Amino acid sequence: MRFQLPNLAQALATHASFQLQTAGEVLGVSWWVSPKRTRSYPYARVYDTLSFSGRKVTIIPIFKDEGKDGDRDFLQWDTVSLMSLLGVNVIISYYDSATRSGTYSGKITDQRFAIGHLEAQLKDLGQSSLDPLLWNLSQADKAGILAAKALSAYEQMSRKLRVGMHSAKSANLRISKLVQGREVFKTLSRRLAKGAQSREVVTIQPKERLTGAKASITIRDHLGGQYFFTVDEARKEDGNVILLEGKHSKEDRLPSLEDIKDALLKIMIYANLRNVQVDGTPASSVPVLSLTTGSGFSPNQLTYDEEFMRLKQEAGANNFQIFLNEKSVRL
Repeated sequence: MRFQLPNLAQALATHASFQLQTAGEVLGVSWWVSPKRTRSYPYARVYDTLSFSGRKVTIIPIFKDEGKDGDRDFLQWDTVSLMSLLGVNVIISYYDSATRSGTYSGKITDQRFAIGHLEAQLKDLGQSSLDPLLWNLSQADKAGILAAKALSAYEQMSRKLRVGMHSAKSANLRISKLVQGREVFKTLSRRLAKGAQSREVVTIQPKERLTGAKASITIRDHLGGQYFFTVDEARKEDGNVILLEGKHSKEDRLPSLEDIKDALLKIMIYANLRNVQVDGTPASSVPVLSLTTGSGFSPNQLTYDEEFMRLKQEAGANNFQIFLNEKSVRL
């Protein structure tokens, strides 16, 4: 769906990803509900724009506070760095309006971005010749200022909606570090990312049904970026390391398309790894998308499934394997 820049608010309210006509070009745009990458399928949203031939943009809130009875998530450095690796321009923004939850007295919902800020940033991007890496570094330099604006906006929303927010003191402590520049932002984020990675290694998610062990994987690129992932299953076979990203459905059908796209963004990265080492020993990596279903599922259901046919074509074109209920799919 294509929108004009004056209709940006409508596009954000109705579509997770879309094309946006600006003064000089058409952009492929996605946006994140929360800066945390495990909420609301942000990878799937970004994935939907990757085939767009023009410049790609993703909008991420610097932090999101759902109210004292909800979550509060902050943007991490390596999220921005990962988008640079994928050739996606990031616009770091903030929410400035919301409504009070009708279900929970201590939460807010329906948060909306500061449209004036977004329009200004999109216009700046249109006039910029920076590549995604340099553009994203310039965005990271603004993180402290934007976090302060976000905190001020939440204070106003709190008063207007009469809903308490999380501690402003702890947010100001975080902001005081961000305003010191990108290196402090990077150091703080990576310390938190490593901790989250360690916790995830021992966590079993309901959307996974795997037989092997999880493993931490740290990816470094030639630009200095580091990405702390947890691969759902890793095992060594014949000198190769199998990196398996799994999605599970309890029903007698494939996992949802959003789940599959979420996994595919990681698979795209694993398919392009070079100089892989396991405990210091060189190895070849084999990325695998593993899909598991309920016990009543039959592969015959996929004979005329167009989405699954496209998935097989993508696997063949991008050099990754598909397992369906632990059996390799012929591509």
